[in-house]
Amino acid sequence: MSNLAGKVAVITGGSSGIGLATARRFVAEGAYVFITGRRESELAKAKEEIGMNVTTVQGDVANLADLDRLYAVVKAEKGAVDIVIANAGFIEHAQIFDLSEAHYEKTVDINLKGVIFTVQKALPLMRKGGSIVVVSSVVNVKGIPAHGTYSAAKAGVRELVRVWTQELKDMGIRVNALSPGATETPIIRGQFDSDEKADAARAGFASMTPLGRLGLPEEIAAAAFFLASDESSYVAGIDLPVDGGLAQV
Repeated sequence: MSNLAGKVAVITGGSSGIGLATARRFVAEGAYVFITGRRESELAKAKEEIGMNVTTVQGDVANLADLDRLYAVVKAEKGAVDIVIANAGFIEHAQIFDLSEAHYEKTVDINLKGVIFTVQKALPLMRKGGSIVVVSSVVNVKGIPAHGTYSAAKAGVRELVRVWTQELKDMGIRVNALSPGATETPIIRGQFDSDEKADAARAGFASMTPLGRLGLPEEIAAAAFFLASDESSYVAGIDLPVDGGLAQV
């Protein structure tokens, strides 16, 4: 029997990249997954790719009404949640000299506010023994130019994991952070205005990473599976870097 047999998981940002790879892995391990994302067309493709045991709910994690609608669907279809993967994220480059209020608000709304309320609104449905995994980033300990607001938000969610581990312990819910390094997902191309610039960034990150390459979404999903499952039953409050050594040496 799979480690996730009979479990119900909610994965935000589940239509591509790390979220989609995690949804595929969880279904393969026996879970039923609810995935959410902002683009209906990508959700439809993800549902077709996963093929079974998946419900898609279009929505933006920064919109609390969308989160309410997500959990209303979960409650109606399954009645409870065992696993929450707060994965939805947004990155846009801006140095302190030229960042705007709009940049700040969008970055913080998705990467910090979205995580907070994704977790808060799941709690009434969560069963004892549940697991919450917040996807942070190794930039929470790095000083990379043009990543200031993003890094601050990711450092913020890492600290929330510490607090929530204490606040939710009496509910029997474990909370952990997962921090990917540079990973081969569509978010890399989305940060640049040309393929050439995106390729140069990939090469740069690969050269800085001791393992000499970018990570694969499936490698991050394997770590998410570990933290979500009973394989990590005595793990709580940690930040697990999966970064090829990028932020470790």
